[in-house]
Amino acid sequence: MQRLRRTMMFVPGNNPGMMADAHIYGPDSIMLDLEDSVSMAEKDAARLLVHNALKTIDYGKTEMVVRINPLSTPYGKKDVEAVVKAGVHVIRMPKTETAEEVKELEEEIIKVETELGCVGRTQIMAAIESTLGALNAYSIATASKRMMGIALGAEDYCANLKAQRTTGDSPNFGMELQFARQCIVTAARAAGIDALDTVFSNLNDMDTFRREVEMIKAMGFDGKSIINNGKMVDRPVVIRAQRTIDLAIASGILTKEDLA
Repeated sequence: MQRLRRTMMFVPGNNPGMMADAHIYGPDSIMLDLEDSVSMAEKDAARLLVHNALKTIDYGKTEMVVRINPLSTPYGKKDVEAVVKAGVHVIRMPKTETAEEVKELEEEIIKVETELGCVGRTQIMAAIESTLGALNAYSIATASKRMMGIALGAEDYCANLKAQRTTGDSPNFGMELQFARQCIVTAARAAGIDALDTVFSNLNDMDTFRREVEMIKAMGFDGKSIINNGKMVDRPVVIRAQRTIDLAIASGILTKEDLA
């Protein structure tokens, strides 16, 4: 029977309490995050916390996913080693733009699995978070037999697109993500893998959340990334906010002195 992935809950990798309790909400998958939700100063400590959580917490039958840092950073390869050794089910690649990046990750996974004698155990999920990633969705989806799904990361995608997220009261609600969503779900279906939609970042607006879930279900997605701690404000949200400020200054609506 195919595994259900209706909900994939994001949990910060630097929060032991949230990691310990995440399974009580009953998500199909839990994604422990070592990337955007963890500051540079906490990367090494978070990696150790996630490794120990995977080794010691009984998550039952919940699929365990870890979002690692990009391999191009000083943290990525260390993340791979730590989570594969801890027995993670799926590694989620952030900001995936090319098939070559998938193959590079697979090589790193094989190195660790060979050492452990468990080659083939760890699956891969790719997050599409840029315009280039959306255009390359099918080649990413088919880059490895380990690929179990591709997902949309809307905050980074919109920052890269230089677009703002529309709200539920907008007549153009979801328009900025329509192309990326169609690319992802079409590529996933052609590759025979799962498609997961982005996080809805404002849990104080359940009406819009329901509307978005109904929309992505109609589009063909298998599930949705979720959070359980109010409103998510991470790096790409800050980038988009800074662009709004820069445009306001450039157009004369604000001055730098207004922000002092």
